[in-house]
Amino acid sequence: MNRLQSLPINRIPLFQQVYEYVLNRIRSKEWTPHDKLPSIRMLAQELQVNRLTVFKAYQCLRDDGYLYVKDKSGYFVLSQKGEKVDHAHPIIHSYIQNSYLSEIHQLEANYQFSTAVIDPLLLPNKFLSEEVRKIFDRYPKLLGTYAPVQGDAELLEELSTYFYQYHQLHVSTKNLVITTGAQQAIDLIAKVFVHMHDYVLIDSPTYSAAIDIFLQRGVHLLPVEIHSYGFDLDKVEELMKRHKPKIFYLNPTFHNPTGYTVPKEQRKRLVELAEKYQCLIVEDDSYHEIYFHETPPAPIFQYDTDGYVVYVRSFSKYVAPGLRICTMIAHPSLIQWLLKAKALADNGTPLLNQKAFLFFLTSERMHRHMEKLRIALQIRKEVMEEELQNTGLSWISPSGGLNLWVKLHEQIDMTSMLQQSIQQSVSFVPGRICDPGGRDLPYIRLSYSYLNENQIRQGIHIFKKVYSSLIRD
Repeated sequence: MNRLQSLPINRIPLFQQVYEYVLNRIRSKEWTPHDKLPSIRMLAQELQVNRLTVFKAYQCLRDDGYLYVKDKSGYFVLSQKGEKVDHAHPIIHSYIQNSYLSEIHQLEANYQFSTAVIDPLLLPNKFLSEEVRKIFDRYPKLLGTYAPVQGDAELLEELSTYFYQYHQLHVSTKNLVITTGAQQAIDLIAKVFVHMHDYVLIDSPTYSAAIDIFLQRGVHLLPVEIHSYGFDLDKVEELMKRHKPKIFYLNPTFHNPTGYTVPKEQRKRLVELAEKYQCLIVEDDSYHEIYFHETPPAPIFQYDTDGYVVYVRSFSKYVAPGLRICTMIAHPSLIQWLLKAKALADNGTPLLNQKAFLFFLTSERMHRHMEKLRIALQIRKEVMEEELQNTGLSWISPSGGLNLWVKLHEQIDMTSMLQQSIQQSVSFVPGRICDPGGRDLPYIRLSYSYLNENQIRQGIHIFKKVYSSLIRD
């Protein structure tokens, strides 16, 4: 029997359950200062969890001042009676699952398949730098001015035109708020619309930062599996009817991490369910323009007539990540509350960033840039897929976005796979990081957007060697 089943916290991720299990044994003095803890392998066997889960729990306990590490010796109890050391304040209790992803990103690796951002060489850097220099001629008092909380008036007007012209969305400036990236938008939505112990539906797997944001609000996450055909809508309705969730968070277009796209007919039905069960849909749409063949279906927001969808549209990924420009679109009755939260967060996204993006949005260069970018990313995706052929790995080829969601052989130990890959200067994202329940999924996310074709071939060649050696073992 899994010993974690006895814990009254099985709604939170597995690594957090292991964290509490170890901490309880320290506090009960079963493990005292300077005692050596069981090895990662031993505790994983005892608790019947993956070694990567135990590794992350130990890392968090170390960071929080409960453990210390001796090189090549293992983990040891540090604090008397479980008291934290100075660097961790005693009222802090972390539920940040994404911290391990941040650690992966910070590791130096020549082949960063963990990085779902676009190669800077594919972005219009020269054009933007030239435009930024001109901005100060047009707006000499720019740096002495705060941006309105809602966003720059010129940019709001142009965005209203843009969404109608290219996506047939009828939105006025009263429907819009500019945020500093999609992550801030999700955070504001969570702060306004959910409270501790509320239920939140969330697609599974999903964007890891969204998991953290909602967990920090103390909610109960209800994962909804996303498939290549979309969602099981009967299951969605069952969960809405039973739990009355406040929010259904999803990213239905070139989904992160799977690359799946929810079909048009399901999008309309999702709005109908949201209205029926009074559940707010949060539609995260950060990859809409990164399609390879056909344009994706219209946003779910297009079917919303009564204010049950908040549409989060980021431009950061494919224009200028450093500008951090994102737009929230919603009914004015929702916008007024989101504006209050935005005012408390930063009192407005930097005006310089908004003006820089404004001139790119209104130029023909943007559309030429997007056409070239789609071609470049499609080539990189195809190169990665070609290199992964005949390996026993499986995936569903996405029609857009930045990632492949790759299934590994069931016998692969994810901890060993990640450790050995990083030793060979190759990084990727383990599937568990993308799972709302912290399950040890036999999947990894490989991003093809950051490296060029030659680097992809070289990195995947190394990756395959590591994978093959673990299969043989």
